[in-house]
Amino acid sequence: MSIKVNLYNTAIRLKEEFKPITEGKVGIYSCGPTVYWSPHVGNMYAYLFNDILVRSLRYLGYEVKRVMNITDVGELASSGEDKMEKGAIREGISVWDVAKKYEQEFFESSEALNIEKPEVVCRATEYIKEQIDLIKRIESNGFTYVIDDGVYFDTSKFVDYAKFARLKLDEQIDTDRDDISRQKRNKSDFALWKFSPKDRKREMEWDSPWGKGFPGWHIECTAMSVKNLGEVFDIHTGGIDHIPIHHSNEIAQGFGAFGHQTANYWIHNGFLTGPGGRKISKSEGGLYTVAQLIEMGYDPLWYRYQFLTSHYRKGIEFSLDSLKSSQVALNKLREKINQWPDGGVVNETYKSQFIEKLADDLATPEALALVWKLVKDETVSHEDRKATILDFDRVLGLKLDQYNYSIKEEVPEEIETLMEARTKARSEKNWAESDRLRDEIKSKGWEVEDTPQGPKANKLTD
Repeated sequence: MSIKVNLYNTAIRLKEEFKPITEGKVGIYSCGPTVYWSPHVGNMYAYLFNDILVRSLRYLGYEVKRVMNITDVGELASSGEDKMEKGAIREGISVWDVAKKYEQEFFESSEALNIEKPEVVCRATEYIKEQIDLIKRIESNGFTYVIDDGVYFDTSKFVDYAKFARLKLDEQIDTDRDDISRQKRNKSDFALWKFSPKDRKREMEWDSPWGKGFPGWHIECTAMSVKNLGEVFDIHTGGIDHIPIHHSNEIAQGFGAFGHQTANYWIHNGFLTGPGGRKISKSEGGLYTVAQLIEMGYDPLWYRYQFLTSHYRKGIEFSLDSLKSSQVALNKLREKINQWPDGGVVNETYKSQFIEKLADDLATPEALALVWKLVKDETVSHEDRKATILDFDRVLGLKLDQYNYSIKEEVPEEIETLMEARTKARSEKNWAESDRLRDEIKSKGWEVEDTPQGPKANKLTD
């Protein structure tokens, strides 16, 4: 490739030139969702990043194969319970039905955000043999031991275990229950295979050389990435929360099985937070699902636009107010370029600058600023501006070519104010106030139309 691409590699804490194993081709493994609950906007932030990474590499000329797992067994909650089993108890349905339900919700949310589906989607429950075979290989190399509740990886056998996440192992807190913690050789040791309870049958359990049970959470990603991409592949992605535990354990598993890391580049996205960097959670509110945003009249692509305004490693501060700011900007961009005629050609000067931004560790804020610079550049024809921005949208993914724009009568400021008040009432689920404002708007000769792009005001005809 003639284009030099720099990506931030967590393994060395630096941006470095990306050099794929096979010229012109990229293999990417992305840690996917645990399908036990509805995915919220914080969850979806990581998949927006993955999508922009893949779209950018393709735009830059690479052939990309992306593999993503679906964790439908094995990830344990802080209580030690399997998250899938907790979901089944909560909803009164089978574990298998929980997995199907929330996998479908995840892909519906992805589609609404215009996130392209990976070439390979692999479920943990469909790769049990591969996980068992990998554990056997790690065992034969002398990295495992067995205690009452399962087969564990001995992290002391991997001398560089703490290096990737720069861990201070003597300060680690062991979250396992006391009887298991006492049996472990090191606090950082982790389960490769968990035994089923002796007093009951699990819905998801399999025979293994060590006894009936189920795989630990970390082993699935190593098994599935290697199965689909090879023992060494190009890029592994995930959130920064994966660095100290999940990805450190994956690296340990790769060393235990093959004597080396499985991925050459480890790339991590930042967090979604509340205003001022405040942590937001399900219990504290603010973590809306994509479906909830749509119900409240928000276009999911406003959220995608907001993602682009901040670098993926920095994360974003999310609120409904910030979403409204993205609404204004994106709708303005949509309406602007859709007033322009078709038939133009891509402006190569702007395209080279756009490529430069993407090649610098996916600098989407600068790329978006370039779009707005082009919007205002009167030295470029309307036709060419439109063609160029739509070309950029192959990466941005804002569906700018699918927006139906039509010139409408200007909405009075009074009606705009009432519309904003109604949107706020809907976001707060104050349906009575929302209905009252709708009626007031109608009494003034206007009608509210709720669309995927947001509420619109249409003048009533006699």
